[in-house]
Amino acid sequence: MTEIFTRHFSSEELLKSIQGQDVEPSINQIKRILSGMHPSDVAHSLESLPPKERKFLWSLIDTKDEGEIIAELHDEIQQELISEISSEELITIISDLELDEIVDILQALPEQKTENILSAMSQRDRQRIKEVLEYPEDSAGGLMNTDIISVRPKHSLEVVMRYLRAQRELPKNTDQIFVVSRENKYLGSLPISSILISDPSLNVRELMETEIQPLGANLDDKDVSRLFEQNDWVSAPVIDDKSRLIGRITIDDVVDVIMEDADQNFLG
Repeated sequence: MTEIFTRHFSSEELLKSIQGQDVEPSINQIKRILSGMHPSDVAHSLESLPPKERKFLWSLIDTKDEGEIIAELHDEIQQELISEISSEELITIISDLELDEIVDILQALPEQKTENILSAMSQRDRQRIKEVLEYPEDSAGGLMNTDIISVRPKHSLEVVMRYLRAQRELPKNTDQIFVVSRENKYLGSLPISSILISDPSLNVRELMETEIQPLGANLDDKDVSRLFEQNDWVSAPVIDDKSRLIGRITIDDVVDVIMEDADQNFLG
């Protein structure tokens, strides 16, 4: 009988195979295990291996999977592997990652390598990434993604819905869109749920929420994670020192901060 599901292997199974604790594995066996693993599990395996075995395992990973795995690695191991990757290869590896994941990787690279990668990107992506790189890595600006959807308060929900349908896809973790003035100053937010259940003839001004304050770009990342935890946010807007909307932070970015903080406390 043909199997109707794919088995997902654990990092422990991969480590046993690499280290030959059960039987001496073939390269094809290891590749088969890798193909059934989640990127975070592969990343954990890479972090658990000594440098020689780590380099060997990395050489067996399919190129199309390398980006997601690189993004899951802790900074030290990530930099170790990236240091041996050419700029051209790295551009291919990270091309399908989310903008904030690309920024995280670029923040750890030498300036010249960062410039080489930015020069190969579209003008739009290059500008968006440079905006984030202006802020410290451990700040709201350093965490944010500039892939945001904003509308003006005068628009009707019908217009907003047409606009949303015209998008190829919504950014990940989009639970709300943001309301801005003509000068792009943040005014409030509009939950996706409100758009779906409200009368299309109503305008954004009548439904937008203004109680939650946006995050300043220079706010410390630990304060950002605390606010997310206290308020059960999925996403939050980020503004510059002139109250202009410049990006948003999502829960997956904050989880990374919490985990890094927990690791530092454990090691400390």
